[in-house]
Amino acid sequence: MAGGGASPEQRGRASDSRFAKIAVLGAGSWGTTVAELLAERTETWLWARDASIAEEISREGTNVAYLGDHRLPGSLRATASLEEALAGATLVVVAVPSHGLRSVLAAAESPPPPEVPVLSLAKGLEESGLSRPSEVIAECWAGNEVAVLTGPNLAGEILEGQPAASVVASDHEALGRDIQQLLSSERLRIYTNPDVIGCEIAGAAKNVMAIAAGMAVGLGLGENARAALLTRALAEVSRLGTALGGDPATFAGLAGVGDLVATCTSRRSRNLAAGIALGQGRDPADALGPRVVAEGLRSCRPLVELASRARVEVPVAEQVVAVWHGGRSPLETIPSLMQRSPRSERDTSSA
Repeated sequence: MAGGGASPEQRGRASDSRFAKIAVLGAGSWGTTVAELLAERTETWLWARDASIAEEISREGTNVAYLGDHRLPGSLRATASLEEALAGATLVVVAVPSHGLRSVLAAAESPPPPEVPVLSLAKGLEESGLSRPSEVIAECWAGNEVAVLTGPNLAGEILEGQPAASVVASDHEALGRDIQQLLSSERLRIYTNPDVIGCEIAGAAKNVMAIAAGMAVGLGLGENARAALLTRALAEVSRLGTALGGDPATFAGLAGVGDLVATCTSRRSRNLAAGIALGQGRDPADALGPRVVAEGLRSCRPLVELASRARVEVPVAEQVVAVWHGGRSPLETIPSLMQRSPRSERDTSSA
C-alpha cells in the first residue's frame, strides 16, 4: 500500500473497529493522503469542494492538483456532495484549512449525530475568533467527541511509504486508542496524547515559525543563524502553548519539536517555501501555486494576538506579522531580533 504498508493482521484489526464508513472532508494533499490510508482499511468517502477534483478522483484515480500523478486506490470514493459524504459516516475526518473550517461545518444540512466522533487534521487558528480547530468543531457540531491528528507528517513522504510517526490527541482516551489502531501500520507509528491544547497550539505555531525559517533561507543566512532561529522558535512555541494550558512535555514530542523540525527544514514544506519567497522578495503565491495554502501566513496574526492576550512575548511570530501584514522588509527583521535586550536562556518570559 502506498504510504501505509498495513499487514493482513493490521487490516483485520482495523476492519473490526467501530468505524464502518469514514468521511474525509477536504481533498487537499494531506486530506487525500489520509483518505488513501483509510480507504485501505474501511469504506472511505472523500469530499472535495471542487466538483472537478471529485470527478477526477472517481474517474482517473488521481488528484493532480495536489498529488501529481500519484495513483489513488480504487476503493476510495470521492464526491462533491457534503451530504453524500457524511451520510452514515461513523467517523468524520476534517482536513479543511482552518480559515474555511467553520463555513464547511456550517454548510452541512445534516451534521453527524453526537455519537459520531470527529478527527481534525487542521493546523491553524481561526482569524476572527482565534479559536483552535477543535474549538470550532465543538461550537458547530456540539456533542461530538473530537480528536486531533498532528506531528511531522509531510504528505509526499507518507504517500511514498516512508517511515513516519504521528500523534492523536483527545480528551477521550478510548477515541484516541481507536484512531491509533485505525491508522497504525508498519510504516506509520501512532502515539496518543491527552493534551489537545498543546498539540493544536504547536501545530498552528510551527507553521508561523516555518515562514520565519523560510525567510532566513531566502535571505541567504548561514546555518548558525537558522539553527538559532529554530531553537528560539521552539522556546517561543513552548512558552505560548504552556501559558495557554498545554503540557510542557508535548512540545518536546512529535507535535512540538518533531513537527517544527520537519516544517522548518523540509523543502516539501509549503510554509517554508512561502517564507523563502518572502525572503527573496517574491510573492508566496508564485512559489506555492493558486490552490496551495500556507497556513502560517493566515495564522501569524491570530497567533500574535492570542499571545498578547496571554501576555506572552513571541518576537519571531511578531516579525512574520510585520513582514506579511505590515510591509516590513525581511532584512529588517534581523536587527529586530538580534538587538533585543540581553537575558538568560532560562528566562521563560520571552525570547
